[in-house]
Amino acid sequence: MPELHDVAAIGNAIVDVICPATDEFLDAHGLTKGAMMLVDAEQSAALYSKMQPGLEASGGSAANTIAGLASLGGRGAFLGKVANDQLGRVFAHDLAAIGAHYANAPLEQGPATAVSMINVTPDGQRTMCTYLGASVMFTDDDVDPAVIEAARIVYLEGYLFDAEPARRAFAKAAGLAHGAGRMIALTLSDGFVVERHRAALKGFIESQVDLLFANESEITALFETANFEAAVEALRPHVRLAAVTRGPRGSVVLDRGERLSVAAEPLEKVVDTTGAGDQYAAGFMFGLARGKPLQVCGRLGSIAAAEVISHYGPRPQVSLRELAASKGCL
Repeated sequence: MPELHDVAAIGNAIVDVICPATDEFLDAHGLTKGAMMLVDAEQSAALYSKMQPGLEASGGSAANTIAGLASLGGRGAFLGKVANDQLGRVFAHDLAAIGAHYANAPLEQGPATAVSMINVTPDGQRTMCTYLGASVMFTDDDVDPAVIEAARIVYLEGYLFDAEPARRAFAKAAGLAHGAGRMIALTLSDGFVVERHRAALKGFIESQVDLLFANESEITALFETANFEAAVEALRPHVRLAAVTRGPRGSVVLDRGERLSVAAEPLEKVVDTTGAGDQYAAGFMFGLARGKPLQVCGRLGSIAAAEVISHYGPRPQVSLRELAASKGCL
């Protein structure tokens, strides 16, 4: 079977609205700084009306990762659900524009395309309020076996654990991928996701996941400890390969229990941390799909993450391939 894609990603298809905000604005609207909360259509409209003018761009965690992969010169596919509305058409167009494969049929009746309102405080922290809309209508029927079986890595977005039909889609994708000898990767996405679905996530990780992505708050939440080192030790026996990010302290890579440390890329100023984990995953999986050593995979992740937090928005604004080449990683 031909290798069509380096990564095929399954995730929420979302349009991001990214605006500057103050800590006082977050407090006034009951928002937990640095976290993601789900809102309904009415709450979404109310918050949108009070936010400052900002940037609107196609987003969604896994789709952002595919955009980073494309910027590195990788071949990617995305599976996710939008509505047949203006934002849905924009989302599909943006994926096509970066050369990613996207062929899921839009939802003709039901909720609108998902939107995530991201308030960014002066310290670069992003606080997200997400209306999932049509994205939660993604089911196992939307999982294309031909796409899954022809991808070196199948990447699953943890945010989808909030929807039961999407969990069935994960199970189908995992079965197809492993049947074809492919790798399953999962990102935990958010500490609140872990808190809501800890048992289900642990079971899925132990039985299906080959590569786990998480940040410090997510991995400590998964193992219910405030101690990062204790969480890493608890993770070792449960997954073959893992990459855990720690912001300015870089990342830790576990390979069959062996530990590697990867430094963060130097950066003068953090503008917006939106998409940092998404782009780290893009760099890491690009390197892995292309047979790079794990230390280089982590470095590619750090380079991609540093680029995206240097500006507003969750996707690269320069060629990651050229940036990585200039640093001797390609």
